[in-house]
Amino acid sequence: MARALGPDRRISLAPLTVVELTPPETVGCAAAAGFDAVGLRLIPATPQEPKRPTIGMTPMIREARRRLDDTGLELIDIEVLRLTPDTDVRADYLEFLETGAYLGARQILVAGNDPDRARMADRFAELAALAALFGLTPNIEPMPYNDIGTVAQAVAVLRAAGHPNAGILIDALHFDRGGNTVAELNPLPRSWFNYVQLCDAPAEQPADRDALVYQSRSARQLPGQGGLDLDAMLHALPADLPVSVEAPIVAPGVPALERARAALRHTRAVVDRADGRGYGTARAC
Repeated sequence: MARALGPDRRISLAPLTVVELTPPETVGCAAAAGFDAVGLRLIPATPQEPKRPTIGMTPMIREARRRLDDTGLELIDIEVLRLTPDTDVRADYLEFLETGAYLGARQILVAGNDPDRARMADRFAELAALAALFGLTPNIEPMPYNDIGTVAQAVAVLRAAGHPNAGILIDALHFDRGGNTVAELNPLPRSWFNYVQLCDAPAEQPADRDALVYQSRSARQLPGQGGLDLDAMLHALPADLPVSVEAPIVAPGVPALERARAALRHTRAVVDRADGRGYGTARAC
């Protein structure tokens, strides 16, 4: 049965897609490419990424806010917040939350890097309560190379945390590489889904963990170019979920704006097809 058509989904540019850009540049790129929304990386995901003045009321953050206001883009999320064995939620992340609220964010991308599930759930509950004071919702993203690597593990954390201000973020690549199934998504509460991350990749699994991490951070494909079953995943999720395009590709010398425009074009084709609005493919020309 075809899905009932709702309003066009909002499509957001994820910062990893144009990771070389600063937050103000990312906003400008998203607007110029035609996106409805944007995500901003306030905390680097790896030591190799540039460390920028993106926490607190810095000139860079004020400029990002000015560009958000000027362009009218929605700030869909901020990232990357990691919960580790040593995390002190308030001490480590209060200023991050204050910065996100100043920028107008609504969602937080959370990585689970603590093998102690009970402690992880306690910290997540503490984060959910603190974030609620700023109008922000933490969304745990299962990544197969992290301690919280599967949908089932993320669900267990959310249930144990027991806080209503919580979500789960499904990333197309991690969903596939983690061995998850669409049947696991169907019974989950609608309120847990706030947005979804889309990309593509070859159907073949990477040879080892290092190859998986590299593919995840640097060598994905644009939606419709690979072998992931994006239609099935989208059909298992609420039909009106905003889509964040997280598709860092290997494209030496290709400017960020050109990559962003291609990402939006391919994503819109895949989403429209899944939502019953189009029948073409998004294959590369």
